[in-house]
Amino acid sequence: MSSTLLEVTRAAHEDVERLERLIVKDLQNDPPTTKDGLYQSHRVRNNIDTIISTTEKLVEIYDDKDNARKDEIAALGGQTATGVNVFSAFYDRLKEIREYHRKHPAARVVDANEEYEDLLKEEPVIEFSGEEAFGRYLDLHELFNQYINSKFGAKIEYSAYLDVFSQPYNIPWKLKSTRQYRKYMENLLEYLIYFFQRTEPLQDLDRIFSKLEAEFEEQWANGQVQGWEKQGQENEDDPAQHTMIDLDYYSTVEELMEVGPEKLKEALAVLGLKTGGTVQQRAERLLLTKHTPLEKLDKKHFAKGSHGPRQNGSTAVSQDINSLKQIALVEAKMKKLCDLLSKTIEQTKENVVKKQALTYEEMEQEREEEETQVDTESDDEDQQIYNPLKLPMGWDGKPIPYWLYKLHGLGQEFKCEICGNYSYWGRRAFERHFKEWRHQHGMRCLGIPNTKNFNEITNIQEAQELWEKIRERQGVNKWRPDLEEEYEDKEGNIYNKKTYTDLQRQGLI
Repeated sequence: MSSTLLEVTRAAHEDVERLERLIVKDLQNDPPTTKDGLYQSHRVRNNIDTIISTTEKLVEIYDDKDNARKDEIAALGGQTATGVNVFSAFYDRLKEIREYHRKHPAARVVDANEEYEDLLKEEPVIEFSGEEAFGRYLDLHELFNQYINSKFGAKIEYSAYLDVFSQPYNIPWKLKSTRQYRKYMENLLEYLIYFFQRTEPLQDLDRIFSKLEAEFEEQWANGQVQGWEKQGQENEDDPAQHTMIDLDYYSTVEELMEVGPEKLKEALAVLGLKTGGTVQQRAERLLLTKHTPLEKLDKKHFAKGSHGPRQNGSTAVSQDINSLKQIALVEAKMKKLCDLLSKTIEQTKENVVKKQALTYEEMEQEREEEETQVDTESDDEDQQIYNPLKLPMGWDGKPIPYWLYKLHGLGQEFKCEICGNYSYWGRRAFERHFKEWRHQHGMRCLGIPNTKNFNEITNIQEAQELWEKIRERQGVNKWRPDLEEEYEDKEGNIYNKKTYTDLQRQGLI
C-alpha cells in the first residue's frame, strides 16, 4: 500500500517521529565508557542525517510541482474524468488493495518498534588508525614528514612539531606563497576536519566555518588577520607588492642588476614574463617594460602558459592577493580546529613524551592494561550496584566490606616524589608501585639502583642520602692508601704502597 503518494507521505512522517523518539531515548542513556559514548554520538548523527533526507523528500512532495498529490486527493473525493463518482472511486481503491494482497500473500504486519529498538544496540563502524587509539590521539606523522622535508619547515622531532604545527603565523610570507606550503596546509586542514567529524559527529562544522569566514572577511579587510597584518597604508606592505620594482629609479641594466637575481625573478613572474637566464638577461627583459607597454612587447618575452600581456601586472597582483587570502583562510580554519581539539592535542603530546621513556615491553604491557580497563568498564553495564561509599570492587564484582577497606588502608592516599608526586590509593597499590616502570624510571634518573633497600622510600633526598650511606658502607668512596697510593722504583716500575713496602723490606728494591 506504500505505492500511493499519500501513503508514502504518512510513512515518511511516521519514520521521522520514530527516529526523533529514538534519539531522545538514546541520549537518555549515560554511556559507561568513552568508546560507547562515541558509538552513541555516531548513532544519533546517522539518525539526524536520515531525518534530514526524509524531510527533504517530504518538502518535494508538498511542493507538488507535478500536481501528483493534488490529483490523488481529488481521486479520493471521487473526482474522475467523467465527473464525481464516489462509489467508483471506492471500488477502484478496493480493487487495488485486493490486487496488492494477491501479489503478496505472505505479507505480515511487522512491528516497527522492534526494528528501531535494534538501532540502539548498533555499533557504527568508525575508522581509526592504531596511533589514534580510537580518537584519543592525533596521527600527524605524514604531515610531520611533509613539514621537515619542506623549505618552510625545520628539522625538529615529532614532539616539537606538535607544538608548532598550529602556529603558521611564524612562517614568512614568501614561503607561504609557494605551492608546497599551500598543499601542506590543505592536507593538514583535511585531516583535522576528518578527525573532528569522527570524534565529534554532533558538532555542526559547516556552521562553525560559516561564522569563521564572516569574521575572517572583516579582519582581512582591516588587516587584522594574525600573521597577515598590514603595517603600511594603502597596501604599501601588501605581500604581492613586495615583488614589484619601481623602474623609475633605474636607468641602466647595470643599476637594475644590483637588485639581485631573486627579486628580478619575482618581478618578472608578476608581469608574466620569462624568469630564466642570467642576471643581466633578466634585468634587460624587465627594463623593456619601463618605456614599452606590456601589450606591445614581443610574445617571445612572455612565459609559456601565461595569459598574454597584462597591463602593469595588475591582474597578476590581484591573483596573487587572492591566492594569499585563500591560504590565510585555510590557516584560520586550521587554527579554529586546533582550538576545538586542544585537549586531544595535549593528550597526544603527553602520549608521545611518555612513549619515548618506555621500552617495547612496557608499551605492550600498558596497551594490555588499557584494553583490560575498557573491557572491565563495559562489562555488566546494565547492572546498578548500590555503592554509596564508593568502595573498591572485589573479585565477584561487588563492593568489598567496609572493615576490609579500612584494614588494608584502601582509602588512604600515598604520594611518591620519585614518581613525580603521583598518588596511589591503598596500601596494596602503594607497595606494588615500587616494581612498576614509573618508579623504576624515576630511580634511573636519580642514578640509583631500584633494590629492596629503597622500598618505602618516596622522598628524593632520603633516597640520595641512603645511597650515599650504602656506598660508604661498601667502601666505594673510602680512600685506601695501601692499595691506591702509588710508588715508583729506580727502574720506573709502579707499585702500590703495600707491595712497595714489602719489596723494600726484603731488599729487592
